[in-house]
Amino acid sequence: MKKSKKLLKVNLACGNNLQKGFVGVDIIGKPETQAKIVHNLLTFPYPFKDNSVDEIFCSHFIEHLPHRDSFNDYFFDFFNELYRIMKPGAKATFVAPYYTSMRAIQDPTHHRSIGEATFLYVSKEWRKLNKLEHYPIKCDFKVESMNYSTNPAYEGRSQEAMQQMVQNYWNVVNDIAVVLRKQ
Repeated sequence: MKKSKKLLKVNLACGNNLQKGFVGVDIIGKPETQAKIVHNLLTFPYPFKDNSVDEIFCSHFIEHLPHRDSFNDYFFDFFNELYRIMKPGAKATFVAPYYTSMRAIQDPTHHRSIGEATFLYVSKEWRKLNKLEHYPIKCDFKVESMNYSTNPAYEGRSQEAMQQMVQNYWNVVNDIAVVLRKQ
């Protein structure tokens, strides 16, 4: 009987919140974190082979990606690097503070706000449609799903009322969770 190959699931910037079944990567290793691999995620390339990772989980990190200058950005480098290491069809899940949440702006180490439109830039088709092919981002991901962690004070409202509040009020949504699929 043939042995099945174990999936490589990577939890980037895991800290002490390592997801079960994932290999943790963080800038700080044990015993301070649950990271098995110590690596600065602003240093490229990552210690993984091309097309080797089956799944990525990354919670509360992308908002920390700094800007280098107006055009060459760690955001582009980060998503290009994920695209390099992920297998075709692999998925990546991101959780980040929503741009209209106090969680997004209260932390002085946050460099950017994250919303639905942030993830448009990782789609090759969207960049082409918007004539942004000159941007230094070459990855191609499809948004598979978006979910929100909402403030309990707003739970139980109709979908229409929630949509209206999300678009017009602060602190309705705490976090956004996005699943991308490598094309």
